[in-house]
Amino acid sequence: MKRNYLFIIALLTFTFSCNNEKVDLIVINSKIYTVNQDNFIAKSIAVKNGKIIDVSDKNLTKFYKSKEIYNANGKTILPGLIDSHCHFYNLGLDQQVVNLRETKSFEEIIERLKIYDLNNNSNVIIGRGWDQNDWDIKKFPVNTELNKIFKNKLVVLERIDGHAYIVNDNVLKLAGINKNTLVRGGLVLLKNDKPTGVLIDGPMSLVDQVLPDKTINEKISALKKAEQICFSHGLTTVDDAGLSTEIIDIINSLHKSDDLKIKIYAMISVSKNNIKKFQKSGILKTPKLNVRSFKVYGDGALGSRGAALKKPYCDDPHNFGILRTDINDLKYYAKEIAKMGFQMNTHAIGDSTVSILLNEYQKVLSDIKDPRWRIEHSQVIDLNEFQLYNDKILPSIQPTHATSDMYWAYDRLGERIEGAYAFKDLLERSKRVALGTDFPVEKVNPFHTFYSSVERKDLYGYPENGFQMENALTREETLKGMTIWGAYFNFEENEKGSIEIGKSADFIVINQNIMEIDADKIPKTKVLKTFLDGKVVYQIDNL
Repeated sequence: MKRNYLFIIALLTFTFSCNNEKVDLIVINSKIYTVNQDNFIAKSIAVKNGKIIDVSDKNLTKFYKSKEIYNANGKTILPGLIDSHCHFYNLGLDQQVVNLRETKSFEEIIERLKIYDLNNNSNVIIGRGWDQNDWDIKKFPVNTELNKIFKNKLVVLERIDGHAYIVNDNVLKLAGINKNTLVRGGLVLLKNDKPTGVLIDGPMSLVDQVLPDKTINEKISALKKAEQICFSHGLTTVDDAGLSTEIIDIINSLHKSDDLKIKIYAMISVSKNNIKKFQKSGILKTPKLNVRSFKVYGDGALGSRGAALKKPYCDDPHNFGILRTDINDLKYYAKEIAKMGFQMNTHAIGDSTVSILLNEYQKVLSDIKDPRWRIEHSQVIDLNEFQLYNDKILPSIQPTHATSDMYWAYDRLGERIEGAYAFKDLLERSKRVALGTDFPVEKVNPFHTFYSSVERKDLYGYPENGFQMENALTREETLKGMTIWGAYFNFEENEKGSIEIGKSADFIVINQNIMEIDADKIPKTKVLKTFLDGKVVYQIDNL
């Protein structure tokens, strides 16, 4: 009798194992932060056809069969990270120019340009990444040395935030810029009644028009290089805040040929022509590309004193900043974009620009059910206007801007600093915030974002008690802002942003548990593997 009983048990076990569903991948032995509604922590995932088909706190090899089983050996797994505001294509282009980051003087910039010139036979020298706030003399320079050293070349040096150029006189001449040049939404800086070579916002477009365009191969190379960098940092979706229709078409083509894999939420650079184009074609949605939003340019940056303020800059009392897009154009864009059923995402750093947008958005969106329009940066806000944020008007924020700007932000704003970088206050109003880096303005590393969000310190641990800690986010809020809330801002919360059945199998394995370790260790976090649609797109060698 006992022998028969054991035989039946064995037979049932064999039959059950034979009926186990075949899948493409099983992940076991991990601490998986699913970021679902219940904040469930799992141990195992099953993946089939690029989708998650099961998530469990049990070992799923007991219920599924797969040739590929990944034992995470207790490592932490997170949903694939979403950078909700970045410049993906520009990150790739940055790899093709002179790196001017972390320079301590204009003289150091000159030395880097000389080295580049010695090793490159080019009539055009382009550099990017300088920030006069990091220099001993914290003022915009004059281009005299550029003119002396690079007499027969075109030199264009872009500020780290993309809101200012330093150019030599050859470029000014080619672009037709002189002391009388006036461009809406920008400035040509003068000294002794002559252009200094420093251009703020608007006039930069005159330079862009005369520079030689990148070849198609250079553009493709930039996109592929940016993808490699992003995958190595655990980013599986990026929101590119302002792309030309040409680059969007190239991305779509590369996706179709599987030469580019990263998922992209592409904001179309706004223009009347682009609005007309997408009025005809409508929303473009593929498994890896989502084109349903326009990037509108409200004002400039705080660092270059181009952010539009209600009252003058404390350290420049005759300057209110710059509104880059005329108010009538803003109103036109808002009405047309709303009619199209698209999303309007507007760059707004100064309290004047934020105020204009909050009021214009409200008027246009009153009868629209679920627009999810975004104010990109939402950096300086009138204390009386936080209440205007809601589930229709959402803040897209960048925590590392707070810790990069904190050294000089009070000099610019004075008491207005109380309404700046106010992430917790924004979360309380909108119930969600999406987090990004704005790379290549800031570094790509999302764990720097995480650290800045929860600790409000720079990478050296300054200030000791954090910067305006009343507006720090919790670790749970920060993780949501980098995953499921980011997906929500993109109308993609049903397909990504959390590790749940039916969603894309986008997830990452990291070397330490950022939800539990001492906060000062967070910036040192490394990505061990990045999975996109269940396939490894990045891993550390020999892992």
